[in-house]
Amino acid sequence: MLTLVCADRVGIVAAVSQFLAERGGFITDSQQYADRDAGLFFMRVAFEATDARMRDTDALRSDFVAIGAHFAMDWSLAEARHRPRMLIAVSKGSHCLTDLLHRWQAGMLAVDIMGVVSNHPDMRRITEWHGIPYHELPPNGDKAAQEAALLDIFDRSRSDYLILARYMQVLSEALVERLAGRCVNIHHSFLPGFKGARPYHRAHERGVKLIGATAHFVTADLDEGPIIEQAVERVDHRATPEDMIRIGRDIEAQVLARAVSWIADRRVLLNGAKTVVFR
Repeated sequence: MLTLVCADRVGIVAAVSQFLAERGGFITDSQQYADRDAGLFFMRVAFEATDARMRDTDALRSDFVAIGAHFAMDWSLAEARHRPRMLIAVSKGSHCLTDLLHRWQAGMLAVDIMGVVSNHPDMRRITEWHGIPYHELPPNGDKAAQEAALLDIFDRSRSDYLILARYMQVLSEALVERLAGRCVNIHHSFLPGFKGARPYHRAHERGVKLIGATAHFVTADLDEGPIIEQAVERVDHRATPEDMIRIGRDIEAQVLARAVSWIADRRVLLNGAKTVVFR
């Protein structure tokens, strides 16, 4: 699997295709996008090996260096079966975590879950039932100690991504910068209109007709990072706040699962303040 981003110019697709063809690579899927406003080109190519030259991934990377340098590409080449390592952070809400654990155990998510970290003990039982380590962060609201412990677990587990599955803590700017492009959050779609506590109740008071969720990369701008996936569902005047919470939780779980799945399949590429998602 090859993914790349570079300045848009003539000859990129031809160079990549020729490179693979010369080494017996059979392209099974190829998607590309030219952002004319940014002057950038994005590409994702899945391919299979038809001879031994394609089965040595390290040699293939070495061979591709010249093309990458010629086009000044930001590129990555990995085996399709490679599973990214993910650490999940959660507070007390269980819906996103349990959905991810179920999909992972059922073989629906091609990731390795390295552990679950939390600032509460509530999710320990369900996590350990799935055979996954549970790490309770230092108590008493010591944010610096909690973040240091979280980052230590992330590094020791050699995780590639941190997934915030309703982790109700605001990450420091230093931690966000440390995990830039590797930290994903999920939240309801009422932001920025209904921030803080009881957003569904306040949305109900205003007669909101659409409920949704957003999965995005985390940046220093709270809840405003590059969006990976969103979904909505329509409600009407009969929906109670409890109905809206239930619907919202379902959407959050689905949207986060799709975002994680697309990241695992290397379908998500950063494009400044937004993303390119090859589906």
